[in-house]
Amino acid sequence: MTDPAQKSEPVHPQASVQALLLYRYNATFHYFCKMAFLHCWLVVMATVLFPLALLRGRSVKNMKLLRFAIRPLKHLYGIKMQVRGSEHLNTKEPYVMVCNHQATIDLMGMAEFLPDRCVPIAKKELFYMGIVGWACWLSGFIFINRHKTEDAIYVISRTARTMWRENLRVLIFPEGTRNEDKSMLPFKRGAFHLAVQAQVPIIPVVISPYWDFFSFKDKKFTSGTCTIRILPRVETQGLSPKDVPQLTETVRQAMADAFAEMSAGHRGDHHAEQLPHCTRASAGRGTRSLQCDKDTTKASN
Repeated sequence: MTDPAQKSEPVHPQASVQALLLYRYNATFHYFCKMAFLHCWLVVMATVLFPLALLRGRSVKNMKLLRFAIRPLKHLYGIKMQVRGSEHLNTKEPYVMVCNHQATIDLMGMAEFLPDRCVPIAKKELFYMGIVGWACWLSGFIFINRHKTEDAIYVISRTARTMWRENLRVLIFPEGTRNEDKSMLPFKRGAFHLAVQAQVPIIPVVISPYWDFFSFKDKKFTSGTCTIRILPRVETQGLSPKDVPQLTETVRQAMADAFAEMSAGHRGDHHAEQLPHCTRASAGRGTRSLQCDKDTTKASN
């Protein structure tokens, strides 16, 4: 009879070599490896930091822990971050930030530009994603049920009251879903209803396209440069709910114009340094048109 111990053989070194070759030369395998590592990193960091956040309880201050956990990823993936227009965040009052949403790796950009006391509004499903969802809840994430209008309205109203009481800033992705297209999707109006109801400014944020180094459709994930442009604030003081449609379109058009400029110039770092950013000019009751001027850049390596 053959000894069972003799049946077990060591893993052939060729298997490791083949995996390394696949990672190096097969773009699809490379993509899935990097995405798997990203999700594992989030789970591990959420598990490690969860006890620290739990000691403080549910608090926006725990957002610093999340940013701390996410920031190393840009170095691990070789992604250079450039933040432009950060001076527009130099205000102590509450405001609503609206940003385009392309992919999961938007998290790396968020870790760069999110100011203190700023929490995202996220879909309720995130809360049920185990330790990651619980860590988000402890960090003050505001969860919203996108499928129940009444619940969404209630969350908006409650958040509008909380913003001034607790001096909160809120980040919302008005497209409502991830979008890799060359143009922005129509904006949902929740963020703008919130800003008008709370009578706080809106600060648009535009993340440059990832086409050079990342694509979910093409299963591509390499290194590259990401530029984040923070546009001047758009005032909502004196606006009412009937102004929300025009306000939504004004902000979307400004962001779409900025995204189009970044799409044309993001392939070259030298050209990107010359890109302008938008400044504000009066354009009617309570809203602002956005005109172009020269940008300031803060590169984060």
